[in-house]
Amino acid sequence: MAVFDIMARRVSWNFWSNMVEHGARSVLSGAGRATKKWLRSSLRSEAAANLSKIISKNPQKGWKTGVTHSLAGVRKYGLYRPPHLPAKKACPMVVMLHGCDQNAMDFSALTRMNRLARIFGFMVLYPEQDRMTNPLGCWNWFQKRGGRAQLEAASIMAALDHAANLHAVDSSRVAIAGMSAGASMAALTALHFPHRFTAVVMHSGVEPTLVNSSAAAVAAMHGRYRISLRAPKQVLNLPALLVIQGNLDPVVSQANGLRAAQIWAAHAQAQPEAARLVQRGKRYSFFSTDWFVGKQLQVTLHAVNGLGHAWSGGAASQAYSDPKGPDASRMVWAFAQQQFETRIQSNPL
Repeated sequence: MAVFDIMARRVSWNFWSNMVEHGARSVLSGAGRATKKWLRSSLRSEAAANLSKIISKNPQKGWKTGVTHSLAGVRKYGLYRPPHLPAKKACPMVVMLHGCDQNAMDFSALTRMNRLARIFGFMVLYPEQDRMTNPLGCWNWFQKRGGRAQLEAASIMAALDHAANLHAVDSSRVAIAGMSAGASMAALTALHFPHRFTAVVMHSGVEPTLVNSSAAAVAAMHGRYRISLRAPKQVLNLPALLVIQGNLDPVVSQANGLRAAQIWAAHAQAQPEAARLVQRGKRYSFFSTDWFVGKQLQVTLHAVNGLGHAWSGGAASQAYSDPKGPDASRMVWAFAQQQFETRIQSNPL
């Protein structure tokens, strides 16, 4: 059975719209009987779908766990630090935010980012959403009116600061990436703390400035926007953005990829170049478009042909993965590394 077929069933539109409308409103304000019944039913069906997608829970050497406290509450995180890294040498870090129905270890297994960390010498931080805050493990990136989204962004920064206090992190070489709800949360965190990140990666997510409520989130996921796209009043100094979006995504409409790229480019007054078709071996092809400010790359969009709501090029044994797609994890690191080098060149010692 095709990976896309598995993903389409596993992450149906009804499941996600119910997650946003019921999980965001009813659960956080004290779930009623009907909502609890819906959650139990949804989680049971998800557990059944996962039987063939079991991951190893044995942490690999270099995997550490931590707990942080912030105004958002207590949060756990996973941290992978390759054993061969010198203890006192400041190293780059990539912050990885999981999607719904995932946790830190799930996301590390799906993306195989730790393998790249061993090869290229960087650390990977995996903040984890609290299931008491969202029973399906989704980041509440859309709940801005009550301030919850901002508090969750601050909780991610608390995890980053906690890890940096324990290990030598090069603060000039930090990137943040996420999938689905994690992608939106990554962008929101970078918008609130732009000076802390050099690069941002959104994989299959909604640009957070398009949304200010759960209803708007559902509409945006379906490609309907309640906030119009208009030129920003001032230029913002934001980290560079990479967007990865599948054109067959049944959960987050492909329109969101271009929309996110255009919004981020508008903040910097970046101009697009012509799209180019990229084919790497037998993997899915993708259209790649860059936006520049002068000679400086500000935004890149990879629109992947044939990709659904799945991590492109992810581990074949994992849920939310399509191994036939181009390797998104390598794209994340290549983009981050390019931005790290650009910053060094523009700010020499």
